[in-house]
Amino acid sequence: MAKFWKYIQHVVIVVLIIELGCFIVGKVFSKEESISSLELALRIAKGNRTELEKVLYYYQQDATDSLKYKAACFLIENMPYHSYTHGEQLEKYKKYYAWLKDSHGKTPEEVADSVKKTFGPIGQLDKKYDLLEVDSAYLCNNIEWAFKVWREQPWGKNISFEMFCEYLLPYRIDDEVLAYWREMYYDKYNQLLDSLKTSDSLDMEDPVVAANYLINTLPDKWHYYTSTTPYSFGHIGPEYVQCLSGTCREVTDFTVYLFRALGIPCTIDFVPVRSYVNAGHFWLVAWDKTGEAYMANFPENLGMVRKNWWYRWDDSPKVYRYTFDINKELYEQMAKYNEKVYPFWSLPKFRDVTYEYAYSFEKELVIPLEKLYRNKSSGRIAYLCVTNRNNWIPIDWTEYDAGHLVFRNVRKGTLMRVATYENGTLNFLTDPFYVDKQKNEQHYFSVEGDTQDVVLYAKCNIDGENIFRDRMIGGVFEGSNQSNFAIRDTLFIIQSKPDRLNTTVRSSTNKEYRYIRYVGPPGGLCNVAEVAFYEKNDSAALFGKIIGTPGCYQHDGTHEYTNVFDGKTWTSFDYFKFTGGWAGLDLGRKVQIDRIVYTPRNRDNYIRPGDIYELYYCDRYWKSAGRIKATVDSLVYRGIPRNALLFLRNHTRGVDERVFVYEKGEQLWK
Repeated sequence: MAKFWKYIQHVVIVVLIIELGCFIVGKVFSKEESISSLELALRIAKGNRTELEKVLYYYQQDATDSLKYKAACFLIENMPYHSYTHGEQLEKYKKYYAWLKDSHGKTPEEVADSVKKTFGPIGQLDKKYDLLEVDSAYLCNNIEWAFKVWREQPWGKNISFEMFCEYLLPYRIDDEVLAYWREMYYDKYNQLLDSLKTSDSLDMEDPVVAANYLINTLPDKWHYYTSTTPYSFGHIGPEYVQCLSGTCREVTDFTVYLFRALGIPCTIDFVPVRSYVNAGHFWLVAWDKTGEAYMANFPENLGMVRKNWWYRWDDSPKVYRYTFDINKELYEQMAKYNEKVYPFWSLPKFRDVTYEYAYSFEKELVIPLEKLYRNKSSGRIAYLCVTNRNNWIPIDWTEYDAGHLVFRNVRKGTLMRVATYENGTLNFLTDPFYVDKQKNEQHYFSVEGDTQDVVLYAKCNIDGENIFRDRMIGGVFEGSNQSNFAIRDTLFIIQSKPDRLNTTVRSSTNKEYRYIRYVGPPGGLCNVAEVAFYEKNDSAALFGKIIGTPGCYQHDGTHEYTNVFDGKTWTSFDYFKFTGGWAGLDLGRKVQIDRIVYTPRNRDNYIRPGDIYELYYCDRYWKSAGRIKATVDSLVYRGIPRNALLFLRNHTRGVDERVFVYEKGEQLWK
């Protein structure tokens, strides 16, 4: 996923930087003079005005094709809202994505470090603005290629000019460096559509049919997913997204370039922050010949948005859609309050499309007046916020009226709270709350008088690791006195998924064995992080020669059977076959096994002994309940307020941390 909020902070309000004392969004240039958006853009272009006027003049001469002139006007009118970061070092750093694709077992962190060591510090980068940089050749090339594919592809007849301008014509996605990309993608991928155009069974006049056909015929769809980068890039551009490495943003960008270069209008829908993880998400959206919206997470096929199962499960309160032009209506609505808005809305090149994805949502989310704090606020705009770690990120807005506060078209289920934005910080108006999907009731996490003791096993939701935990169910610990385990006894069978870092079980036999091992269940890839065997009354784990089945799924030596006995709970075994993997010890002598401690494969979000943790509870703001150095795989905090939202920070390592509540002896993640 993308690191969306680091990226959005780099958005440039072009109006301010090029030192025009007016709003670009409006048509008012001064009190005395009213001008068009096109003329305003040309004036802002300063010395580059001549290049833009060349394009306009060129297309004005062709009276038979007035649409190209209108297309040129559309692009130039919206250029003031687009800029990018440029620098030689930045382009070198982008090689990271190619290196990652061919990393041969290196971790993303290792590849990122290699980039930094090879090229040195990123150094000073320049901001460039489309209006001052785009020349006539570049703009005409883009227009000609966009019209070429619109008119030559069979499905073009079902694409309106308005759809063409917004979702096929644009020369960029957002803030990437300007590049000639249309011809490159066309020459490389258009041939993949040849069979479609001669097919008798497929509807070649439907853009979605063409899109799915293209996805299915792509020769290489393998994606190396990671959110690690050597630098906080924005959109990296048409060259490096072809590596298909990085986050959902990079692969979605690739699909946008691909589709638009071949005449398929599309764009990116996104959630600023997801409802259950500390990240946003980007995905592709396109339309069939009837105008029905379809979406896909690459490399999946496009499916109808209103029938997509994934977004029935996801609770992200708001969904937005990238556009090339600015959302003037939204901009003007917020501007009337005459206050500094939260950065996400400072240059809104997006539309609210939550309703298209709505499954369980509130048409009007009314905040009860009795739930508002009695603190003073000078803000006229109220923001609906969701959590990212222990931070709150605004994802919707409304007018702040102490007598009536309502947000519209908000999906239910996730944790939210309301705030204003004053002096660069959020001023909270409510406690955290969520709207129950079934009962349609709001539940607020407000600190009460009662307290409770809490026992914690993790700092982040480990439900996302269920695939690893489930792969231990049916796993068997065995003992034998033959190195090939031809005759063996069962010491213990795992019958439920582990719910903590270290699970301790007793051996079912009092016999002595020289050879002991863990055998993964069928289909489990022998996923296990750590195993330790103990004699009775002995606190030190047994050691011996490590034995097992060599070979890991990654084929690079990073997840071999030897990891099971390296004493590191954050490394694991991932056998290259689904069934048949095992890891064990040759003790060199016969030993009676008293107990076994095992750890599932994991992402290091359990409580790790030796690390320092701090628990916070939300009482308007985060308050500390104290720091503790973990001695075992759990933490105990006493006297914690009931019904409080909690957050556990690991001061030693890691950033995957998530808010939760504690109910009936369990951590419930929000």
